[in-house]
This record gives sequence, structure tokens and C-alpha cells, in this order.
Amino acid sequence: MKKTVVIGFLGTQLDYAGKGSGRWDKWRPSVALCQQEDLLVHRLELIHDARNRGFAERLGSDIARVSPDTVFQRQEMALRDPWDFEEVYTALHDFARNYTFDTEHEDYLIHITTGTHVAQICWFLLTETHYLPARLLQTSPPRKKETGNSAGSYEIIDLDLSRYDRIAQRFARERDDGLSFLKSGIATRNPAFNRMIEEIERVAGRSRAPMLLIGPTGAGKSFLARRIFELKRQRQQLAGRFIEINCATLRGDSAMSTLFGHSKGAFTGAQQERPGLLRAADSGLLFLDEIGELGLDEQAMLLKAIEEKRFFPFGSDQEASSDFQLIAGTHRDLRQWTQQGKFREDLYARINLWTFDLPGLSERREDIEPNLDYELQRFAAEYGQQVRFNVEARRRYLAFATSADARWRGNFRELGASLTRLATLAADGRITENDVTAEIARLNAAWAKAAETDACARILGPAADQLDRFDRCQLNEVIAICRNSPSLSTAGRRLFAVSRAEKKQNNDADRLRKYLARFNLDFAALRQEAAA
Repeated sequence: MKKTVVIGFLGTQLDYAGKGSGRWDKWRPSVALCQQEDLLVHRLELIHDARNRGFAERLGSDIARVSPDTVFQRQEMALRDPWDFEEVYTALHDFARNYTFDTEHEDYLIHITTGTHVAQICWFLLTETHYLPARLLQTSPPRKKETGNSAGSYEIIDLDLSRYDRIAQRFARERDDGLSFLKSGIATRNPAFNRMIEEIERVAGRSRAPMLLIGPTGAGKSFLARRIFELKRQRQQLAGRFIEINCATLRGDSAMSTLFGHSKGAFTGAQQERPGLLRAADSGLLFLDEIGELGLDEQAMLLKAIEEKRFFPFGSDQEASSDFQLIAGTHRDLRQWTQQGKFREDLYARINLWTFDLPGLSERREDIEPNLDYELQRFAAEYGQQVRFNVEARRRYLAFATSADARWRGNFRELGASLTRLATLAADGRITENDVTAEIARLNAAWAKAAETDACARILGPAADQLDRFDRCQLNEVIAICRNSPSLSTAGRRLFAVSRAEKKQNNDADRLRKYLARFNLDFAALRQEAAA
């Protein structure tokens, strides 16, 4: 059977019995806990400062009278101000680290009735975080109606919430509400996505560190970032605004000014000071979508702002400050971009603590049906018109939407647009088979046209998203010329006519062959695809 060890503070007010010991007409918590009939204290360790050494020794004598089997030990601790939270927590934390706990043979209780309120809070924190392998013990004086009971009562508080069913159930309900909130009430069926949302809910509630959302265009990065912000606001973790910017729209001085602000006269046209988005997000959340498109200078300033909460507005020699939380979004492989020197490795390391990969619609086809219902509900809320599918129309649309023929390159954003068109065109609030037939034809035509104009995406697949827009446009033009040229030499002459005339070179075919090889493309394969 384990021995019971109680650790607590000397109660300079409650435990005091006057100059002489032996006063028993007053309830004294440290003495009373050793008088409990059903709690045998094998060892009592009392913390006190040097000024109360004599008082502690007298209290030990009194405890020996009422409980001879209790071993009394003093723990002298230097505390200048017992109401200073930092000092008390540091002292008790050091005590916990240096104390030798024998949990195999001893059961530890922390007496929280004595000591300052600051000490009680520190005891709770150290126990709740398991720095102290103990439970909390609270003693209470006898009630007026109780006669013959000078010891009062005690209660052991176990911080394991699993033992408190009603509290545990409440926490479970709050957690489920948080998950549903992040998903906007959509009953998603994809296991991987649901696990990711569960982790995001835990991180959002416990961490202020940056989050990185990775996913293709239209996968819901911006939508999820706003829901995280709203969840944090509900839980009183944020007081400021939600600020969103797509970094792909920022270039040059405009990027610096938009993010960090500028001073008056910082550049041509800067006629007045501008605070910038980082300051607008103070005490709130900043969502930087497509963070991979930021220039290296902006990345360096952003890293400083994240780590130090301070930065220099463009053209200013006075630092500004902003305490914002950050969510970054990208469709890029930032690890690859750091290797290519396009993204700072130190910034990537800073924002990569919590990384969540949002799957596209093609990886969540089982979630198309619940999203269908969600989009119609959203349409009703926005336009004040309830629209529903006919049974056969719904069956046909779902069969098409979940099939391999549905490409959904725009992911959930494109699905939402499709359902908005159906709801808008539906007569009398009912979507019919004819409506679905027309929408399927509309989608197929749009996808065919996109495939024709963006051969790069069709041929390279997901790898096309790793190309700069400039390289992608150029490659699309090269592919189009190759597909409509009878030979490699002819295609080369069309592509390099000007440079050939200026430099008097005739190696067009070799130049084109090397260019295509950069993307693992072959002229003959492009011609064969065109013929098919």
C-alpha cells in the first residue's frame, strides 16, 4: 500500500496559534489534515521562508501531538514577495524539478488551502501540466452544525477530467461544435479530411504559432482561414480583425507598402502615410494567401515581423509593431522552392510548424453530396430563395459530379459556381433533369476549352502548378506551335525567326529540342497527340 505524502505552504494566518503552542480552540488547516479519520498522512512537507522558521517548528510539534505517526519535514524556500506570480511559479517549478518523487511507493497530495492565491494558482498549473505527479487536496473547517468535529473535512481534487463525466461530456460537445463550425456544418465523409480538421481545431485552441495551408486553387484555403479566425474569436483568443491578401497580386514597392505600410514621400506618389496590412491585423489574424509569390525582400521583413512583432514601414526609420497571428496559404511546394532559392529557408522553417495539406475535390469525391446541400443552403440564405433538386435530377448530377469525367480543376469553388448556376436558372425553385443536362454540357465545354488553351496543365498535370505564370504561358505557346507544325525544324523556325536572323544561327531544331527536354516533353509525342 502506498504511503500518503502531503506538500503545502505554512499558513501564516490560518495555522497561527499564538505565541505559545497548544491552542486547540481554533481550526488550523495544516493540523486538521493530520486529524482526518480516513486520511492517514505518512509525511507532511511544509514550505516556509526563513522568517517563519520558528513558527514552522512549533507547528511541527503540534502535529506530532495529534498524529504521532506523521513525519513532519520543513522545506525552507526564499520568497521575497509571495504575491509575485513569476517569483512564486519559478520557485515552485524549481522545487518540483529537484524533488525526488517515488510514485511507485508514495501517493502525493498538494495542500492548496494554505498559502496565497498566487501560490494556489501555481500549484494548480504545475499539477495540471504534470510537473507535479500529484492530486490537489483542499481542507475545510467544520460547519457550525457539526459537533465533536474539530478537524473539519477534506476533498481530493483529481484533475483527470475523464473521471468527471458531465464535465467531460461538455468538453466533448464543445469540441464537436468546434469541428462542425470549421466545416460550416458540412457532414464531410472523407476520413483524412476529418482527421485534419480535428487537428486544426486542437491547434487553433492551443497555439498562436503560424499555420500553413497547402492545397490547389479552390480547395478552400481562404474559407478555412476565415473559419479558424471566427473560432478563435468565439473563444476570446483574438480581439482584432481578419485581414486577407493574395500575395500573387503584390509586386515591387507596392508589396512593401501594402504589407508593411510606408511613410509619406517614401516613393513617387506616396503623398501620405499608409499603415499597411500587418498593423491592420494587430490583435487579429493575417491570412497571406499564395505566400510563395512574395519577393525575397518581403519575406525577410515578414520573418522579422513574425518573430519580433516589429518591422520598419517602407521608407521609414521608425519601427512599427503589430501582434498578429498568421495563417499562410500556397499551392506551391515550398520545400522545393527553398532548394531553388525562391523562398527563404528560415521563413519556411518558421511557418512550417503546423502544416495542413487540403485535398482537392478529386480526392474528396465522397464529399460532393454534402457540399451540394451546403451550397444550396448558402444560395437560399444569400438570395432568399429555397431551391431543390428533383429526385432524378439530383441522381444524375451526383453521378456526373463524382465520376472520372468531372475534372473539377477549380475544386470546391468550381462546384459552388456550378450549383449557383443551377439554382439561379431553376424554374419555380426546382432543378430538373433538363437543367442538369444543360449544366453538364456547359461544364464539359468549359473544361474542353481550358484543356485546349492550357495544354501545359493537360500534359504536365499537377507539375504545371509548380511553374511560374510566365513559364506556363510561354510553354503553352510552344506546345501549340509544335502541335501544328509538320516537323521539329519547322516549329523551330517559327519560334526563333528573329533571333536566327540577328545571330545568323540555324540550330532552331536543337534549341527547341533542348527547351522541350527541360519539361520532359518530346516533339513527336506532341504531334501524335495532336493527330489523335
